Amino acid sequence: MWEYLTKVLKQRGAGYFVLVDPDKHTRDSLKQLINSARDADVDAFLVGGSYLFSDMLDEAVRMIKDSVNTPVILFPGSGSHLSRYADGLLFLSLISGRNPQFLIEEQVRAAPIIKRMGLEPVPTGYIMIGGGNETTVEFVTGTRSIPAGKTDLAVAHALAAEYLGMKLLYLESGSGASYSVSDEMISAVKKYCGLPVIVGGGITTPETAAQKVKAGADFIVTGNILENPNNIRLIKSFAQAVHSAF
Repeated sequence: MWEYLTKVLKQRGAGYFVLVDPDKHTRDSLKQLINSARDADVDAFLVGGSYLFSDMLDEAVRMIKDSVNTPVILFPGSGSHLSRYADGLLFLSLISGRNPQFLIEEQVRAAPIIKRMGLEPVPTGYIMIGGGNETTVEFVTGTRSIPAGKTDLAVAHALAAEYLGMKLLYLESGSGASYSVSDEMISAVKKYCGLPVIVGGGITTPETAAQKVKAGADFIVTGNILENPNNIRLIKSFAQAVHSAF
């Protein structure tokens, strides 16, 4: 999985991920999303969410795998949100928070299961950035986001992730955020830290996605905006905007 992600960056300059939360989809709506993504040149599907009320995780992964050749990467909200059918997972540590459960405890619980399932983990520093409203992640994890204007704090956390040996950074303003991670913050993190950066949350237009890439984002994630069936047609525009931003 890591080899694939580096290949995407080398060949395209930036990548586009579609986030699928199994709790937010029916089988029919997920099928519609997959069909729309098939010809949209999406680089990967992220599958996961803060909670999993439904039992659709395995089914969602398998539906995607049976329909497209696009890799499926787990985006787990806890150590139990795993599926053996995925291609790999972001092995997340919520380094912007100070709750040990999401810094290391969930990771320790998940590690033997990941090994047994044969999933490839990609160590990822998960950094929550204030997006204008309290997010589900903040509530579930009992942590606070880095304030949107505190660029120096984001840079310090990004450097810590790099020095700890992580391979990716994920700057996230949260599902349905009022605004996305600022261009200034993205540029500062890229200036001081050598890790590839994923940016998600509050990205609602292809133009904004392209703007984030120009600021330094390596991968763009959209999720909430595509849960509205009327917006699924935007997938192709998002992919084109990300891939042509350079």
